[in-house]
Amino acid sequence: MSIFLKVVPVPEAIAAVLRIARHPVNETVTLEGAGGRVLAEDVRADADIPGFDRTVVDGFAVRASDTTGAGEAIPAMLRVKGRVEMGSAAPAPIRPGESIYVPTGAVLPVGANAVVMVENTEMAGGEVLIKKPAAHGENVLLHDEDFSRTDLVLARGRRLFAQEIGMLAAVGCNNVPVFGIPIIGVISTGNELVPVTRVPDSGQVRDSNSFMIGAFVREHGCTPKYYGVVRDDRNALRATFRRAVAECNAVLISGGSSKDERDMAASLITELGEVIIHGIAIAPGKPTIIGRAGTTPVIGLPGHPASAFIVLVAIVRHLLNAMTGDAHPREMRVPARLSQNVPSPKGREDYVRVRLDAGVATPLFGKSGLLNTLVKSNGVIRIPAESEGLEAGAEVEVWLW
Repeated sequence: MSIFLKVVPVPEAIAAVLRIARHPVNETVTLEGAGGRVLAEDVRADADIPGFDRTVVDGFAVRASDTTGAGEAIPAMLRVKGRVEMGSAAPAPIRPGESIYVPTGAVLPVGANAVVMVENTEMAGGEVLIKKPAAHGENVLLHDEDFSRTDLVLARGRRLFAQEIGMLAAVGCNNVPVFGIPIIGVISTGNELVPVTRVPDSGQVRDSNSFMIGAFVREHGCTPKYYGVVRDDRNALRATFRRAVAECNAVLISGGSSKDERDMAASLITELGEVIIHGIAIAPGKPTIIGRAGTTPVIGLPGHPASAFIVLVAIVRHLLNAMTGDAHPREMRVPARLSQNVPSPKGREDYVRVRLDAGVATPLFGKSGLLNTLVKSNGVIRIPAESEGLEAGAEVEVWLW
């Protein structure tokens, strides 16, 4: 094939996967099942939040002016009119020189404009001694201070974690519009691969890529569909590939992308569609394939685990985010200083695994077939294609995983 290993820059590869990403469908789920999903529509407040002035501490509702100059030595003394019960309206308004006990979250009585924390008070019969002055609005959440009715609460494309679920409940959104969960086919190829339950013989290795890829897919909001190990047999791989394309929203094939593996993955993708890119200026992961079969995106990953994982992080995650509708994916990136020199050939992006400790990133160099650098590292640094490496002490950005 003429485009075999005609390498393209990483940004071009990312643009390609975004072009071929299938748009997610919309569906509605109940609030209980919305965690981890991605909003398909904007959600707006259906009422003012809060709908009343409320206290944010346990204490005494007061007029701030009645506490001016109060202190431990000379406290302000106010008459206690009673207490506000949770879930009920406040009693009669307070007048100058009066106070009412309020628990956290209760309605602020009319006439009060501040709350003194109970720790700064002392009861004396029917009166309360105020030992600290309160400012106007102190320890009070005002009506609609959080959200006003019709305000945008959560935008389309937001992944729903615990705090978003709580917000949806607060605005009465029990039926949540979300994007569907894409099904991603996972195929491993190679005569040398055996199941994880089997002890490998000489020349054999366990199939680690299927489960690594599947876990990555699930972490990014998709559902993996495993097709197991397919031997380097064209007819067998063709049959499995056709089934995966028919059943899944995208397919990830591990192995069969390098020239010495007879270009099998690339040629089969061409049979059902097109190879868009075969070769990316990235290390590790150069022989990666990007294509599609009909409307189904297909990515051919390197067979070596470390190479496959770097391509997942650098390229495939963009495809998965687009297919789930996640407009603001969470990425943990932290600054650090490099502990030693890292060489890099100009013209390709290098992704170097690092161990981050106390703000220092230590490179973990290793061959692409090794797994130990993946589990010993906790992140990766990117060396731009125009750079010839980084020197010890250089400031870097670590992508944590």
